[in-house]
Amino acid sequence: MPREHPGLTIPDLNGKRALVTGASDGMGLGIAERLAAAGAELILPVRNPRKGEDALARIRRAVPKARVSLRSLDLSSLESVAALADGLRAESEPIHVLINNAGVMTPPVRQATADGFELQFGTNHLGHFALVAQLLPLLRAGRARVTSQISVAARRGRIRWDDLNWERGYHGQRAYSQSKIAMGLFGLELDRRSRANGWGISSNLSHPGVAPTNLLAARPELGRSSDTAGIRIIRALSARRILVGTAESAGLPALMAATDRSAGGGVFYGPSGPGGLGGPPTATALYAPLRKTDDATRIWTASEQLTGTTFPTT
Repeated sequence: MPREHPGLTIPDLNGKRALVTGASDGMGLGIAERLAAAGAELILPVRNPRKGEDALARIRRAVPKARVSLRSLDLSSLESVAALADGLRAESEPIHVLINNAGVMTPPVRQATADGFELQFGTNHLGHFALVAQLLPLLRAGRARVTSQISVAARRGRIRWDDLNWERGYHGQRAYSQSKIAMGLFGLELDRRSRANGWGISSNLSHPGVAPTNLLAARPELGRSSDTAGIRIIRALSARRILVGTAESAGLPALMAATDRSAGGGVFYGPSGPGGLGGPPTATALYAPLRKTDDATRIWTASEQLTGTTFPTT
């Protein structure tokens, strides 16, 4: 039977295997819990083992019969991405749902991944790009739905084609916007290439609106020792149900995109309230920076070159 949740009905997912990145806390954990409640076998790839164990315990408290397991993944390391993909391919189990949800946001000074990429571009986009490429056989076997979580930050901004890694004049917010534009362009191009090459998967996009998630909270590992003013304002508005969403509602567009039987490939899902900041999930218009197919082809080619991963041509 379908599982009812505020603002969304999730279909029965028994017999489906789902993987959610960034599900050790916050919005991602809420998404994972709802997938488990709908019967999916859940894979949680996490960077922090302690947080992963806490997330596992919370899911099992909420869904005693949940089928859920932890894996290790640091999206800022291509070696870690490859290790996860190798392990999952060795299990030879199809993946039916993949939600690319993990991300980092606006470190105050430029940081680099293990492979030398600007941290946001490397983690939010390139890590997910490499993960999808290496999991493609399992995604094809499951005729998977791939949902990539972007951001209202992709509404404006651009790809800095002459300096993708922000080695000159780093600006945290603009680099974050670039990472989410790149991720969105990739998600759309993935759907186009799947249809052209007969891969049998569908790929779409979602965004959470604005909600009190942990992206703008204190993150000492990013050089942010205290909560930002922005997150304090968002929490106050959210608590009063003014304009923005809640931690619970923020995950609904991704859940709709990933599980609703009518959700389409190449479609963008987000909150339906004013400005797309909060409200029930719905299909919505693509942001302007995501509409250029030439840019999607260009970022795809650049991402293959940077990560050393390739997709098949058939």
